[in-house]
Amino acid sequence: MTAEELRAQVAAFLAGHDPASLSTLDFLQARFDAGLAWVHFPEGLGGQGAPRELQGEVEAAFAAAGAPDNNPRRILIGLGMAAPTILAFGTEEQKKRYLRPLWTGEEVWCQLFSEPGAGSDLAALGTRAVRDGDDWVVTGQKVWTSSAHLAQWAILVTRTDPDVPKHQGMTYFLCDMTAPGVEVRPLRQITGEAEFNEVFLTEVRIPDSQRIGAVGEGWKVAQTTLMNERVAIGGNAMPREGGMIGIVAKTWRDRPELRTPELRDRLVQHWVEAESLRLAGARLRQQLAVGAPGPEGSAMKVAFAELNQELSGLELELLGEEGLRYEDWTMRRPENVDFFGRDAGYRYLRAKGNSIEGGTSEVLRNIISERVLGLPSEPRVDKDVAWKDLPR
Repeated sequence: MTAEELRAQVAAFLAGHDPASLSTLDFLQARFDAGLAWVHFPEGLGGQGAPRELQGEVEAAFAAAGAPDNNPRRILIGLGMAAPTILAFGTEEQKKRYLRPLWTGEEVWCQLFSEPGAGSDLAALGTRAVRDGDDWVVTGQKVWTSSAHLAQWAILVTRTDPDVPKHQGMTYFLCDMTAPGVEVRPLRQITGEAEFNEVFLTEVRIPDSQRIGAVGEGWKVAQTTLMNERVAIGGNAMPREGGMIGIVAKTWRDRPELRTPELRDRLVQHWVEAESLRLAGARLRQQLAVGAPGPEGSAMKVAFAELNQELSGLELELLGEEGLRYEDWTMRRPENVDFFGRDAGYRYLRAKGNSIEGGTSEVLRNIISERVLGLPSEPRVDKDVAWKDLPR
């Protein structure tokens, strides 16, 4: 499969599916069925087994034609985390049931991983799932759940065997967020909004048919989700001066009266860092074209978080008194994070979460040191202790 062949397929598809005469949903469903959703996915699942790097050619061709997209920022968790996990570990029935409405945006997904007592140490989680015939009964609490207030489905990791070490007794499920016993409560953030949530699970019944992977292998499945999550957050394709560096650079060019030599030095330094990160991201995506995400995505995510925080702080300093304003403290529950359509105050406050969400920078540095650099692991006295015997 070549780029020219894919562009020809897109042209033929558009000739038979006029975006102006079809609803967005009908158009997206037809695009999925034509294998032009994820071109690197298998045939019948939105793709045609083409090289991953050709996805950009398809997206560019549809964008040039003014075709609607699936609002990827709104369904990022589904696209970047649930879909690759279901593809890697799901049954054929699960793939056919979930991937199409996930990609079209008919069903929004969230991620039920972190808990009040298991954030940085995810394997310590305590949400229990107990087998009851063909169902599992799940009880526990999850936290920092983005988009839970919008989601129809969740990827969920639970504790199914407390008598074995923590990494061995976990099982992974797909959870219906509309099921009885699921309660979503907003968590108001420093921005004044509540894009995050707490989720309480009280005797929620999940059919065994919604289990992903084998019983007790939830940690293995979750690793696939986490590796893809870090790439989704830190490894997105960006043009030169894309993202926060473009916002700050534009302010610098448009407002010469704000400039100082010290701010110029910092801006140039961050510009170089942003360009290095962009090129590293391109290299990472080339590696993804020939394999699954690895621990290198953790380095991208750490670098993205730190640079975003530095740039949002630089923007406030550059704006001076203007940067102290904040547009609105109204409590809202937004559909996505909007760094580009909001003011500098929002960007500065929201960027503080970048080094926490998707794995804290501290945990990711451990991953980089051990799995990328090959340094000795930190001592772990609880590695071979049954979860039920761990101090809490």
